[in-house]
Amino acid sequence: MNDYTIPAATRIGHIHLKVSDLQRSLDFYQGLLGFELVTMYGQDAAFISAGGYHHHIGLNTWQSKGGKPAPKNTAGLFHTAILLPTRRDLAVLLKRLLDEKYPLTGAADHGVSEAIYLDDPDENGVELYWDRPREEWPLNPDGSIQMYTRQLDINGLLAEI
Repeated sequence: MNDYTIPAATRIGHIHLKVSDLQRSLDFYQGLLGFELVTMYGQDAAFISAGGYHHHIGLNTWQSKGGKPAPKNTAGLFHTAILLPTRRDLAVLLKRLLDEKYPLTGAADHGVSEAIYLDDPDENGVELYWDRPREEWPLNPDGSIQMYTRQLDINGLLAEI
């Protein structure tokens, strides 16, 4: 089993989240972040996407309607990372969040990317980020990628818009 490598073209296709209130989650993902509703799956699930894909995010209340958020100190999903095409796109979303006074949980420059962090209404972590071009990624002396967590230049990011 040690000699298998997953194909390089493999991608994470979508995430399906258990939520406590479907409309509240749609208000966040669709209304605030701008995802498009693709379809409702009965009254307890919705599929949303960017750009007409069948779904990037599934939201359902099948086992979680009216439930409480999962405790932070237990195993589970840390965050959903949403990759935006450009730095400007990240700036537009950041401004939108700031204008709506939506609470952020963090912001960071990771060398390879810049990111802002927040929680959805069910306290599922969300990372909104853009990747720098590969040729700009910092490298260690041995050629491996050097990732770090440094303060994000918020003003520089917002200057993109």
